[in-house]
Amino acid sequence: MTLFKEMGLSTEIQLAIEELGFEKPTPIQEKTIPFLLENVQDMVALAQTGTGKTAAFGLPIIEQIDVAQRSIQALVLSPTRELAMQIAKDLKNYSKNTKGLKIAVVYGGSDIRQQIKELDRGPQIVVGTPGRTLDLIKRKKLRVNEIKWVVLDEADEMLSMGFKDDLDAILENSPEEKQTLLFSATMPKEIVAISKKYMTDIFEISVGKRNTGAENVEHNYYLVHAKDRYIALKRVADVNPNIYGIIFCRTRAETKDVADKLMQDGYNADALHGDLSQAQRDHVMARFRGKHLQMLVATDVAARGLDVNDLTHVINYNLPDDPEVYIHRSGRTGRAGKKGISVTLIHMREKGKLKQVERTVNKPFIKKEVPSGKVICEKQLFSLIDRVEKVEVNNEQIGEFMPVIYKKLAWLEREELIKHFVSVEFNRFLEYYENAPDINVDEANYNERDSRRGGRDRGRRRDRNDRGRRDRGGRNDRAGRDQGRRDRGERGGYEFSRFFFNMGKKNGISKRTIIDLINQNIPGKSVEIGNIEVLKGFSFFEIDKRYERELISAFKNASFKGQRIGVEVAKGK
Repeated sequence: MTLFKEMGLSTEIQLAIEELGFEKPTPIQEKTIPFLLENVQDMVALAQTGTGKTAAFGLPIIEQIDVAQRSIQALVLSPTRELAMQIAKDLKNYSKNTKGLKIAVVYGGSDIRQQIKELDRGPQIVVGTPGRTLDLIKRKKLRVNEIKWVVLDEADEMLSMGFKDDLDAILENSPEEKQTLLFSATMPKEIVAISKKYMTDIFEISVGKRNTGAENVEHNYYLVHAKDRYIALKRVADVNPNIYGIIFCRTRAETKDVADKLMQDGYNADALHGDLSQAQRDHVMARFRGKHLQMLVATDVAARGLDVNDLTHVINYNLPDDPEVYIHRSGRTGRAGKKGISVTLIHMREKGKLKQVERTVNKPFIKKEVPSGKVICEKQLFSLIDRVEKVEVNNEQIGEFMPVIYKKLAWLEREELIKHFVSVEFNRFLEYYENAPDINVDEANYNERDSRRGGRDRGRRRDRNDRGRRDRGGRNDRAGRDQGRRDRGERGGYEFSRFFFNMGKKNGISKRTIIDLINQNIPGKSVEIGNIEVLKGFSFFEIDKRYERELISAFKNASFKGQRIGVEVAKGK
């Protein structure tokens, strides 16, 4: 493997990255850095989040920046404020010995006047989110007419968040002779379209298969009844005493509910969702990055752009509708050569969806048994013993208290002392899991019961049909009602209403966008969402029929990216 010192980087950059512990480049860095140092071709790089992309494009750009020139030479676009700030921080670390190089970061939700002052100081590299970047370009405060590099980092995320129009406008305002670098974890059609429209003579680099999961991630699933999902989550957390992970939920309401329950049950957990102010969000993230929180409960929208290292687990409290969203979720663990685990909690009706995700990830999903109380107690006990064995003892400070402690415990034999000591921490687990039931779903019995139920239902239908033939005067109402429910889309105990939505793919709409819009416009309620179909110019979606009027009312004055939303009950199938 090539070392960083063999890549032709300046002494200033080498010293900076050595202090950061860089020695051997990651696969994406090994392929990208030499290419960018020697070529001006546009480049598309397919790589998962957490594979070292910032250094892959950052080091060669820093190497080639003309520090004597006080104009913006490189523009890096990222989907979220957090990721933009992280990229800027990394670039500053790489260039700390490069005299005269200035880096600015611009993003929404913060004072634009301060960011304009930063731009007035003449940075050569600007990192920004698409919305704020375009705003500053329109104000003529961010000038891109002399840029030599444009980097689109996590391009698929930017498109899924609805930034396509902003990206189009930014790229159209930039000079044709620049070098465009596009980094993405997946390659949906929209990414291919952008590369064809704005890039030429493309050099493609890939460190993984298209649209597949990270190599270092193990994919597990637990099959439970929907009502036992939270109990299963607790057991997964308890059987992994050193868990440090993100729990993904489908809605803001569910995120709050799960986080509240975890905190009430004594776990170091908190929530990240769209109702938080930026200051609250920053506070939660600081606690999580500092590992004062073991578990962060989040929606996909709230977690976009989070860059947190060393996650042991990603837990899918619900499967996402879009398999590519699963790839992004699971890719947050198993980074930098470390192993990670992606856990999914499902019930029987979701098994078909799991198979679809499995095909997309192109890796097998391993079915795990929800651990019993005995297994959890054993894990917790040995974890406690490990912590006791490895704890650092401050002999100087604790020494003065030891005579009193020895006197207090002198009546206990060695074995009894150990039992008492361990039980202080351990009794709560023994008590909680003393009569813990088995919550695993027995698939064989479930399928047999379902089959018997199906046979009984078919018998009833034949009965009703016979009665209908015997009495054509209308006593076959029940069969008619059953057919009506099927026609209306009643599934899993819910009766769904189908809606027409006046926007589609060309407007930047995805399945995830529709889910987010529903959650934003009907806040505080866990609305069951059914099938979603996104077409080029319009879409269809289903929600629990009980919320039909409320949704129509909520969307009456709603808009998306400045365009008024039109929603109405769909006519026909």
